[in-house]
Amino acid sequence: MTDTGTQNVSGKHGDPASRGRTTIADSAVEKIVGMAARDVAGVHAMGSGISRAFGAARERVPGAAKSVSRGVKVEVGEKQTAVDLEIVVDYGVSITDVAGAVRENVISAVEWMTGLEVVEVNIAVSDVKLPEEEEEEEEEQPRLR
Repeated sequence: MTDTGTQNVSGKHGDPASRGRTTIADSAVEKIVGMAARDVAGVHAMGSGISRAFGAARERVPGAAKSVSRGVKVEVGEKQTAVDLEIVVDYGVSITDVAGAVRENVISAVEWMTGLEVVEVNIAVSDVKLPEEEEEEEEEQPRLR
């Protein structure tokens, strides 16, 4: 019995994955990076003081979404990507350990989700969050409402 109604995948059309092109926007990779970096213990916040201040003001606007890509910049090519991150770490953690964990988590998430090779993850630690600063912020917040 011959079946003429089906075509073998390796037939004249080839592998379905080779029929077209997939592009991934920088903003999509930035979100993946932002989420992966925030998942690491010891990362208090992302971005510089100025970008965090603008972001906090923007998030107070009704309907505004929290920016997960604050402090993240990526360059995406066809097969590779490079990442620059700016983070704030909690006081009392090893900055080198946190940076290593962030780098590992970011590379793993981006490569798994996008298939892109991460060629570098540059991390700038812009601040250390002290416990006293936390208390001061909590005291100031009610005045802003």
